[in-house]
This record gives sequence, C-alpha cells and structure tokens, in this order.
Amino acid sequence: MTKQTLNITNGSSLTEYLEKEKYEGEMLTWHEMLCEGPTEKEIDTTSFFEIRKAFLESVYDAEYDILKIRSEIQKTNAINDYKEVVLWFEYDLFCHINLIAAISLLKQKDIRIPIFLVCSGRVKGEKSLKGLPELSPKQLKEHYQNKIELTIDDIATAQKAWRIYCEGDHNLLKPLITRPSNFKYLSICLKAHLKRFPDTRSGLSTLEYNILILIKEHNIKSRHHLVGYVLHYQGYYGFGDMQIVRLINELEIFYTETEDTLTLNRNGHLALEHQKNFRKELNCNFVFGGVNKREFQFDKKENKLIKNTIDAN
Repeated sequence: MTKQTLNITNGSSLTEYLEKEKYEGEMLTWHEMLCEGPTEKEIDTTSFFEIRKAFLESVYDAEYDILKIRSEIQKTNAINDYKEVVLWFEYDLFCHINLIAAISLLKQKDIRIPIFLVCSGRVKGEKSLKGLPELSPKQLKEHYQNKIELTIDDIATAQKAWRIYCEGDHNLLKPLITRPSNFKYLSICLKAHLKRFPDTRSGLSTLEYNILILIKEHNIKSRHHLVGYVLHYQGYYGFGDMQIVRLINELEIFYTETEDTLTLNRNGHLALEHQKNFRKELNCNFVFGGVNKREFQFDKKENKLIKNTIDAN
C-alpha cells in the first residue's frame, strides 16, 4: 500500500510546527549541519556517521547520537513506497548544504517519485528574511501550497553541488552559481560559501571581517552581546549560536575585552584596513566538506579560491 508524503524538515522546531498544524505524512527530521566539518558523498554509511560524530564532538562537544540520526535517515530506505517527498529547507547556507545532501541521499536510495521543495526566505510584506518556523500558520500554508516540484535538472544540480562540496576543489562550484534552477537561493549560498575562506588581503573570511565591523560600529558589551548582533546581521549564512560563539572566540586576537566592553585592538584595525594578512595567526585548520580551509584563500579581484603554495600552519 502506498504511503502518502515523506516530509524532510530542517530541524526539530519545524517538525513540531508541522505536526501541530497537522500536515499530512511522515516526518523525517534532518539532524545535521553539513556546512561544517568533513563529509563523504555516500551519506547512509557507517563511515559517514563516524566522521561526523568525531568532528561535532571534538569541535563543539556536541552529542552525536548515531542511532538516532541514522534511524531518521533510514526512513528513506523504502522511499518509493511514498507518493511524494516534500523538502522543507530555508534560504541560508546552513540549510542549502543540508538540502543538496538530502537530495543526493534520495538519489542514492534510487528515488522514483516526485520531489517537492518548500523554501522560505523573502516573504511578501516582511522586511527581513524568514525561517520556516518564523512563518505564521497562514504564511506556512501558502508556502506549502506553492511548493515547487524539482526537475531532473534541479536534482542533477543538487547532486553535482554535493559531489563537488565533498571533493577537493570548490572552485568547481562556480559554474553552478549561474546555472538556472528552482533553487532560488542556491547561487547566493554558493557565493557565501566561497567567501568562508581567508581573504587574500586580511586573512579573514567575509563573516569574520563583518564581525569585526560590528565591534567597531556598535557599543558591544560582551561576547554574548556580540553573538546576538552576529546572529541578526549574518545574512545568508544561517549559523546557530554555537557556530557564532566559535568564530568570536577564534577572533579574540582582534579585540580587547574588559568587564563591560569589547573594542577593536591594533590587529583589528589593521585587518579591517587590509594592512596585514592574519591567516597564519588564525586557526585555519578547519574542514568544509572535502576541503581544508587552510589550503585556499579567496581572491576578491579574481573572484575565486587561490590554492596556497605553503601550508598556513
């Protein structure tokens, strides 16, 4: 007997929201943040879960329950017993890396049923970009009713993006930035991803640079206070608290901290003015998919990643 819909959501809060609003079908909650740490192309494997567990527990001291996460993903084992899959993901980089992984997983499971996408972002009448759990029930229903069926080309684009992300040359993502697709925000997210590598001028990623701008332009009272600003002004990254806290802590060579204030120090001003490249002073030993951050710098003029000839560390 054919089941109805498999909903793949971007997190527990959305799953609970959909269940509260009585959306039909089974729920699969995507408990991952694949925008950071090592990944492998094949997703539902012991090796994949082990490298994710090692990364998240070592970097964030976050519990990674392989049985719980794998049991969710294995709801796709009989994927063709459903009539359709609905993917619920948002406009940001955090969600889009998970999205292309989810689509690749479905193809790995030999999916032959329609795949639909519900993606939030810009909402009519709203000034700021909205995450799915931030939508009103009426707005959420409108998004669902306007869900987009992904084409063969869309699915191929997602698969290619995931394959490249898991490999060693992320410049290969550049052609996908201009490729037409039903992924309204994919282009912006891929651009944002390339700018996570150290800039050739300052050694800072775009988000790290913008964090220093926030310290310079606002009366920041503490690291905790700064986290709130970064969460609000991060644009298309979609990072959570723990990711922002890690970035702020790694940037401590650029600011002076007292009981009631954070202010830029000399290093901070030199970085913002592009007077010195601090790549070697920062911990660039960090992996995005199949690439270590320390191996490349982002050249703004050439708009691409430049491979380092000498290891930064």
